[in-house]
Amino acid sequence: MRAVVQRVLSASVTVDGEVVGAIDGPGLLVYLGVTHDDGPAEIAWTARKVWDLRLLREEKSASEVDAPVLVVSQFTLYGDARKGRRPTWQAAAPGPVSEPAYDAFCDELERLGATVARGRFGADMRVASVNDGPVTVWLER
Repeated sequence: MRAVVQRVLSASVTVDGEVVGAIDGPGLLVYLGVTHDDGPAEIAWTARKVWDLRLLREEKSASEVDAPVLVVSQFTLYGDARKGRRPTWQAAAPGPVSEPAYDAFCDELERLGATVARGRFGADMRVASVNDGPVTVWLER
């Protein structure tokens, strides 16, 4: 499981002109990639890491200040462009595997106490964000 976590002042996701997920105020924007063998242990670890990571101002975590989290599915985090000019997506799990893992990740964040906004899995999304810093961290389990 891979997650790119950004500290943001606000972020939103639109699909076909409709806002489907948004956060306002300091929080986190998480791009989540799932690979073939990600299971409950990877989901739990990544959710806990995102929630407790001291990434916000004054070295606070989202859990300490109840900061909202917007989670966007992002299979392209597993793109491999080391050879040729066209990336391969072989390491990314297919939708029937990655969608339940994405939902479980969001559910686990909520179980931990997060207010979670979501993108729409598999949709052509437009993501807008106002980065704070900017601060971006890559997590992998």
